[in-house]
Amino acid sequence: MTAGRGDPLRDPWRPAMRRALAEAATAAEAGDVPVGAIVLGPGGPDGPVLGLGHNEREATGDPTAHAEVLALRAAAGRLGAWRLAGCTLVVTLEPCTMCAGACVLSRVDRVVYGAVDEKAGAAGSLWDVVRDRRLNHRPEVIGSVLADECGALLTDFFRSR
Repeated sequence: MTAGRGDPLRDPWRPAMRRALAEAATAAEAGDVPVGAIVLGPGGPDGPVLGLGHNEREATGDPTAHAEVLALRAAAGRLGAWRLAGCTLVVTLEPCTMCAGACVLSRVDRVVYGAVDEKAGAAGSLWDVVRDRRLNHRPEVIGSVLADECGALLTDFFRSR
């Protein structure tokens, strides 16, 4: 990358990631780990928002209430179909194995994430569920979009606890 130029792979996803960061802040306000997600419809970074989600495990007592799962459910509900072909999941933290599996099973075209999760990430760091050649679907992965901002939100949350 040349000095003074943006990153053509990651820059188009910044506005969507900022929207996911706003969702993450909502989770933090409610006492949940600040992770936020959005699902964009066809059109890439300019696609319509089909689903929003933020962690709600503490609020609901549901271990599956991760931001990604909630955003995927909302998008599927809006479309009236579980196949989210053409869609993109944008999430502030690299998906865990459950959420990576949900991405594969929902057939999203792309997963865009912010902070790397070296302890539980399943989109390239600890595991790579989303690109496992043994599975029937492998979404494109774009990582480290606004990674510093996404990571800082998590770090601040855990420091305050």
